Amino acid sequence: MEPSDREQSSQELDLEEITRKISFLDKWREIFSYHRLGTNNTTSQNREGNHISAGETEDGTGIPQPKGHGQWPSSSLCSIPKPSIISSKSGGFPISLAVATKLRQSLFGNTVQVFSSDWTEAYFRFHDPFSDLAFALEVGKGGARSIQMAVQGSIIKYLLFTRKGKDCNFLSLRATSKREQEHALAAALAGALWAAGAARKATICLVTEDAYVAPTPDYSADGVTERLQLFELLEKEATEKFIYDHLQCFKGEGSHGVILFLYSLIFSRTFERLQKDLDVSTTHLLRPNAGGFLCRQAVLNMILTGRASPHVFNGCQKGKSQEMLCGVLTRSDIGYLQWHKDTSEDDRLSQVGSMLKTPKLPIWLCNINGNYSVLFSTNRQLLSDWKVERLFDLYFYSGQPAQNKPAHLTVDTHSHHWERVRHEDEHRPVRRFSPVEMAIRSKWREATINWNGTVPLF
Repeated sequence: MEPSDREQSSQELDLEEITRKISFLDKWREIFSYHRLGTNNTTSQNREGNHISAGETEDGTGIPQPKGHGQWPSSSLCSIPKPSIISSKSGGFPISLAVATKLRQSLFGNTVQVFSSDWTEAYFRFHDPFSDLAFALEVGKGGARSIQMAVQGSIIKYLLFTRKGKDCNFLSLRATSKREQEHALAAALAGALWAAGAARKATICLVTEDAYVAPTPDYSADGVTERLQLFELLEKEATEKFIYDHLQCFKGEGSHGVILFLYSLIFSRTFERLQKDLDVSTTHLLRPNAGGFLCRQAVLNMILTGRASPHVFNGCQKGKSQEMLCGVLTRSDIGYLQWHKDTSEDDRLSQVGSMLKTPKLPIWLCNINGNYSVLFSTNRQLLSDWKVERLFDLYFYSGQPAQNKPAHLTVDTHSHHWERVRHEDEHRPVRRFSPVEMAIRSKWREATINWNGTVPLF
């Protein structure tokens, strides 16, 4: 064969190979199109017909869309994960040095301290869908854990009592899909921000490519605060949709998702409201601990109630020096229980009041010896029908890595302790209750708890 013939043959083979690959791609494109798995178009048209990039749409700027627009994506669509850092041209308004200074002072009491590594690495990540912990967040160690667990309570609220078309039982929690996880997280974050904004406005912080604030002798840069862009939303539905559209900014690895949520919480509450909420016992929201920072009670109460109350008792009380201290003013959807082995029952200022002990829904954030966890019931009537409260089930999620499913507890509030003691051998040592049981008994005194074969946790 002549060289020219071989070259022609080689070109024909190359063309055949290219044609075959194009045909192969077309085949898969048809399959994806048939199952509606294609990516969303990144451009839209305005009313005049001009093309607008995705970052310049009403979603990107954070301006609430009119009612009837901006609905949730169809359940048949599957989108490619978005990056956790947004474009500087996405809208909103950039943070200034003055605002960054106020923000850091609200958190640390100064502008020199920065978040520890356990905070910068924390974000909102679920366990596997369709598992015993499909409803649950994976939580880390350190101060960010308390925020993750507080948000966990709101996620359970959504999955059990808010979303439509699902039964309120444990099986429905196990059947949670990835898409339902995302909706639950968006609803939980948006609900907390909207409540903090007094149901008028929510402000969401996202990290951009560019830095807007340069370090100064009085301000230490942390690499996150200086790159914030703020988006204001004027409707709760718009807030939830905006968070859902930018969910990767809160649940992506390396996104600083917990810090962004805490920042958004403070901006939604506003510096002015925050100062009115706090008292002389709490001048800023974080406290140093073992090289890191822990949340003060005001942060957790802001997530639970929308108000940064520094204490857990009802209303306002006078402290030891006759100073006025601020507690919880209203019942919230999610409650709070705490038990510490060193706390005396005579310490009235540390006792949780009825506003937090008896929430509107049977879900409690628990602080047990400084470890945060969640207790919940799937029975919505638990706190509204005294007959239900005689014998009922609770589920306990500790967030510990060793826990592969929630502990199932049965609580009996009608058993009589004197009858139990009468039949016990007086030489037998008195049974010691676990810290979890002591937390439950802070709400239901003298209750007996059956762990149904599970080894008591903590």
